[in-house]
Parts: sequence; C-alpha cells; structure tokens
Amino acid sequence: MGYEHLPVFREYDLRGLAEEELDDRFCHDLGLTLAAYFKERGLGRVLLGRDNRPSSPWIRDRITEGLTTGGCDVVDIGEVTTPLFYYARIHLDIDAGVMITASHNPPEYNGFKIARGPATIYGEEIQRLRRMLLEGAGKPAAFPGTVTTCDVTEAYLGMLAEKIKLERGLKVAVDCGNGTAGPYAVEFLRRLGCEVIPIYCDSDGRFPHHEPDPVRSANLRDLQATVLASRAELGLAFDGDGDRLGVVDEKAQIIWGDKLMVLFWREILAKHPGAVALIEVKCSDLLVEEVKRLGGVPVFTRTGHSLIKARMRELGALFAGEMSGHMVFADEYFGLDDAFYAAGRLLRILAASPLSLSAMLADLPVYYSTAETRIACPDAAKEEVVRQIKERFAATNEVIDVDGARIVFPDGWGLVRASNTQPVIVTRCEARTPEGLMRIKALLGEALAAHPAVGPVRWED
Repeated sequence: MGYEHLPVFREYDLRGLAEEELDDRFCHDLGLTLAAYFKERGLGRVLLGRDNRPSSPWIRDRITEGLTTGGCDVVDIGEVTTPLFYYARIHLDIDAGVMITASHNPPEYNGFKIARGPATIYGEEIQRLRRMLLEGAGKPAAFPGTVTTCDVTEAYLGMLAEKIKLERGLKVAVDCGNGTAGPYAVEFLRRLGCEVIPIYCDSDGRFPHHEPDPVRSANLRDLQATVLASRAELGLAFDGDGDRLGVVDEKAQIIWGDKLMVLFWREILAKHPGAVALIEVKCSDLLVEEVKRLGGVPVFTRTGHSLIKARMRELGALFAGEMSGHMVFADEYFGLDDAFYAAGRLLRILAASPLSLSAMLADLPVYYSTAETRIACPDAAKEEVVRQIKERFAATNEVIDVDGARIVFPDGWGLVRASNTQPVIVTRCEARTPEGLMRIKALLGEALAAHPAVGPVRWED
C-alpha cells in the first residue's frame, strides 16, 4: 500500500510528521487496520483521545472514519492527557484504545499510542500492526460502527483527589509548556488544597514558549525563576501529554528523575522491605546505592514506558520510573505512568515532612553528571553506532547491555543508547568528581565522533 518507507512504527508507539508522514490516507487506513486488529481479538468498542496539537482534530476525524468503516464503535473522550485516557479505559471498561499524541515532540509531529490488554502495545505487536497495514488487512464492515462522546474529566480528578490527601497545603509553581496538561494540572493541584502559581498552563499546541519536555534543563528556566520569585516550596513541570513529571526544589535546583525516585523508594521500601526495584539504565548510581541501603533489590531495566510497565507486571514490582519523568506506581495506583499522580505522591511526602525538598535530599553524596543528552543520528544508523561503541569499550570495561551500553569506569559510568522515539542517540555520564566526569565525557565524545552519521556532541548540563 506504499507505506514501506514510513519510519513511524517505533518501539512503543507510532510517531511522525503530521501531514507528511501521517497524512489523511495513512490515518484513515491505520484506523481501518486497527479495526481489524481489535476485532480479531473480540474488541468492538474503541476509546479515542487526543492531545492539543493543531493536527490532532483532523487526525481524529480520519482515524475515526477508518475505525467506524471497519465496524468498530468509537467512544471519543476529546482533548485529554494520556493518563486520563489510561484511566478512562478502566472507568468505562473499554479494553481497546487509541491516544493521538506525540508527547514532547515539536508541534509539527503527531502520533498514536495503541492500547490493548493491560497497557499500550509495543515491540513486536507494533510491527505486527505495521505488517497488517502493508497487507491491507483492514476491510469495510457490512455495518459501520457508531461514534459517541464522553467526558471523564470529573471522574478522573475526583479519583486523584480521593487517593491523594495532603497534611497541609503547599505553594506550588507549575509549568505545562502550553501542553494538554495545563488546564487539568491547575485544577488538580487546587483540589489538593495547594496555592498554585501557573505559567504556560493555557492550552496551545503550537508550544509558543518552549517545548513541553521537562527532561531538557532549558525548558525549566522560567519555572526556576518563578519558584524563586514567588517563594514557592517547589515547581512542577508536565510534558505535552501529561505522563512525565519534572521537579524544581525551593532553591530552583532541578531534581532529576533518579533523585526523585530516591524519595519515592524511601516511602515505598519502608512499607515493603525487600521489594524489587527496577532501575532504568540512565539512572545515577545514587539511586542504586540508596535502594540497597533501604533493603531493596535493584535490577537494571530498559528505557521505555511500555517496556518498564511490562517488566513490572512480569516481576510484580511496586514502582519504577525513568530519568525522563515517567513514574509508574503499582503499590497504591493502577500501574500507570501518571504525572499528576506522581506529583501528588511527591506533594504528600513533602507536606508530611518538616524539611524542605532540598533538605530531604541533602544526605545524598554529591556525584557529578550530565543531563540526558540527545545527539542527532539517523534511525537507520543509530543501532549500529551503539553496537560498535559497545564493542569498543567491552574489551577494557564492564558494559551493562540491558539497553544500549552502560560503560562502567572505576569512578563512574557513561551510557549510549538508541532512542526509541526519535532519530537520536541518547547519552549520559556520571562520575564521583568533576575531573572524572570530564574524562568520561571526553571518552564517549571521542567514540561518538568517530562515526560520520553522528551529529555534534553538545552535552546538556
């Protein structure tokens, strides 16, 4: 059907340029294919949500046409965050679902998260869907499906307010980068009793101020300034579709995902000693060491929200997270990566303590690291580049190859891995001293620069 060249079928979602790669025909045919995919599993009702990108409404129209032509009944819940979409599946008891979103990508992108069973599909299932599309498996049904609408907002926010109770109100700055999460986040935090200082919380899918991606420090600068100016107790940042959380403490210091997980594991392991703690490969040794100190069992795992959730179900794990801000709670929640719920858990911990957020982490040793750094590399080349760098270092260093190559040095580590969502190589380094960090950065930078397909290495602070 002419779709062989499209690089939109990724490890755990579909993502590409709207109008160019995700054009009218593709979106209609994908909906028709999804109807066949769902119906062969006995699923005739499909939940449909979308983010606030300019392309999302017309993509919704095209994929709805395809789904209903294929005989599926569509329940459209409108413009929602991805976690609200996840919860709606539980609340409405609808197993099949499509969330139209490209998360933190620039506004010209869009994509799809396909839900079936306990979570979103990934890996081989996505490739199976691709093959079905190429084979023309979707066919018009004798009787087209219907379209109904449903608003799950009140049920979702009410559920969160019931699950999260704060001992006191907190003063919170919040930056949603004009993503879909904005209006929901302000209402959620106020329902918890917080005083909210919002910036960029109006919904505008063009993202005029900065991309809604809290893993990039540049996107947190306005939040940092707002925290200091307003004397807030912390700042919260949500990504474009509301499933990733960024945090700034009262001193405007960024609390990256691994340090944030230290706080969550301190609460969880106190109640569940000996629990398995999945550690994403990009995380600091600080987290590994703290989990061990608390009596947990650290196990390295791959990056990717779908992959982590699947691994959690396999091991019966209570919690896991990513440096990127996905936080998945299964101890008191549904095993979903919901940034609002994660924010609520953090606020609960902070509200119950006499310490400030910075003071709660002051007992951790000081290690030196880069932020997660993305380096341009074509999709066709990135896996081979990572493989060759792994071989280069494996002769002299221990290499943890759960996902890419986490190269262990006597005083730290460096990671290179192929992104599952973008044409980039993701890298990060950590060391016990500034001098060690410079040396590890230089070694990895030299190894990356040896490959012509790799773009310039500009380390994120």
